[in-house]
Amino acid sequence: MAARTGFTTEPNVTPMIDVLLVLLIAFMVMVVQTRHTMDVQLPQPCQGSCAENKGIVLEVLAGATYRVNQQPVAHDALQRFLTNLYRQRPVKMIAVAGRAGASYNDVIEAMDIARASGVRVISAVPKGL
Repeated sequence: MAARTGFTTEPNVTPMIDVLLVLLIAFMVMVVQTRHTMDVQLPQPCQGSCAENKGIVLEVLAGATYRVNQQPVAHDALQRFLTNLYRQRPVKMIAVAGRAGASYNDVIEAMDIARASGVRVISAVPKGL
């Protein structure tokens, strides 16, 4: 049988498979690095009397006005009020509720003020509660 000489019409797929594998590995690494997570704490069922474990709710109303457990608090006094409230509490949790007319910026600012006051866990109250 005579040796074949000249060009072949069959493509060499080995370099294409190498490039494909490199791209696959690169995309797998990028997906793992771009994954964003959020820590979530679910409420625990109440053991015994639930009245003594009453949480603190910070309501953000229209016009950057606030209520803490139904007590009105001025914007300038909010951080001082929360700092005094949490000074003796071992559990530093607060629920933030944005009411109708409150802007997103006001709610985020309230969360920042709560964090600066010593609150460690901030939860959001679902709409309608």
